[in-house]
Amino acid sequence: MQTTPATSYPPLEQDVVADVAVVGAGIAGLSTAWELARAGMSVVVVEADRIAAGVSGYTTAKLSAQHGLIYQRLAEAYGAEAARLYASSQQDAVDHVWDVAAELGVDCELERLPAYIYAESPDEAGHVRAEAEAAGRAGLAACLADVTGLPFEVAAALKVDGQAQFHPRKYLLALADDLTRRKAAIYERSRITGLKEGKPCQITCENGHTVTAADVVIATHYPVFDRALLFSRLLPRRELVVAAPIPASQDPAGMYLTREHRIRSIRTAPYGDDRRLLIVTGESAKLGADDTAERFERLAGWTRTHFPGAEIACHWAAQDNDTTDHLPHVGLFHPGARHVYVATGFAGWGMSNGVMAGSLLAASLTGREEPWAKLYDPRRLHPMREALSVARQQAEVARHFIGDRLRRPHLDRVEDIAPGCAAVVRLEGEHRAIYRQKDGTVHNVSATCTHLGCLVAFNEAETTWECPCHGSRFDIDGNVLNGPATKPLTGVRPEPPDMSPA
Repeated sequence: MQTTPATSYPPLEQDVVADVAVVGAGIAGLSTAWELARAGMSVVVVEADRIAAGVSGYTTAKLSAQHGLIYQRLAEAYGAEAARLYASSQQDAVDHVWDVAAELGVDCELERLPAYIYAESPDEAGHVRAEAEAAGRAGLAACLADVTGLPFEVAAALKVDGQAQFHPRKYLLALADDLTRRKAAIYERSRITGLKEGKPCQITCENGHTVTAADVVIATHYPVFDRALLFSRLLPRRELVVAAPIPASQDPAGMYLTREHRIRSIRTAPYGDDRRLLIVTGESAKLGADDTAERFERLAGWTRTHFPGAEIACHWAAQDNDTTDHLPHVGLFHPGARHVYVATGFAGWGMSNGVMAGSLLAASLTGREEPWAKLYDPRRLHPMREALSVARQQAEVARHFIGDRLRRPHLDRVEDIAPGCAAVVRLEGEHRAIYRQKDGTVHNVSATCTHLGCLVAFNEAETTWECPCHGSRFDIDGNVLNGPATKPLTGVRPEPPDMSPA
């Protein structure tokens, strides 16, 4: 975000018509729109905020078909062919970015590097060796590595050649520029709140203007419409990141991942002539439930221990959505859908999955079918594989929806909230989310999430209100930061007129 220019596409201020309307302008939405425009279709892209400024603007940007210990799990759960198709689709996405970057002549810091899974403990090494065999059978260029570029010893490492890393925002802004050259329309600051399916379909912006299109693609990361009931099959989480400049001579020359230490993901990015930016990810946090500040510190401490001399320069977080069967949902939105498509559930691998989704959806909308279309079909059902995960997810939602209301707030008065702190307080019979700035200014909004009504909780590290049920996030004034919510927390007012307790 700091090394690319801001965008200023206009908002949607008139009714428009197109062949395809794409809702959401991250990597999945822009990739889909670009593929369709290149195929000669008229496309409209509508984004609630700025393009490539959500999760795609804060990703660690590994562009890889190596997604942790996945191939052994896929083969065991769905068969060897499913694992092979997954590997083929992901590697195809990696290679496709190289082709598109070359076609557009964009410098997006694209680097070919191997991806590694490693284990530090002998107990974990066996899983790495088994995954090496499974990834090889799935068709990846996978092998066990005797040495790595890491500055510490490992017990085992799986190396997958032919992978990549890049600057996704530079890449996506180039796609957007080319989209406009192809006469596609991009609208920013235009939140879509309504969807009418039919022939044609129609989406409605919060200001009342519409886009009428033969087909609609929902690429909002977490779908902003619930008719497919995907909220019961998606598990949102925050993924924390720290970064530190290091000398180029200390670059480990690869992308690394371990599931030890609460998962650690490592890569570097260009950072001047003689330095690289070390980027370390891990410490997944449940929204509105975990101590995010403590997890940031734990991640920073691990980085300093394993990379001596690294001084943390910045930190951030991004949002991931896991699925209950560990496969993304890309295709027709629900069993009754004929002209509405979705792309979601990329877990921590949004770069390859976003590009894969763009190619897959463009193929479907232009009358072709990719060999892996059924693997990612959102209408698939794996009841035996998903039942336990779905039940756990719904139990967690019920626990928050009911339990959070029964639990008495630990503060009864707004005056008891210290400067720089926040709390959910019951005022005049209503749960209010109160944040007091360090200068004493009070921000008072409803604590009821506008998605499905759970109570929000405060994330002190990011100064946001978060819904623990389905992952919606809001700023201190109640404005939506992440869906599925499309409406702000109600009753937004900087200074409440009545500061007395209920």
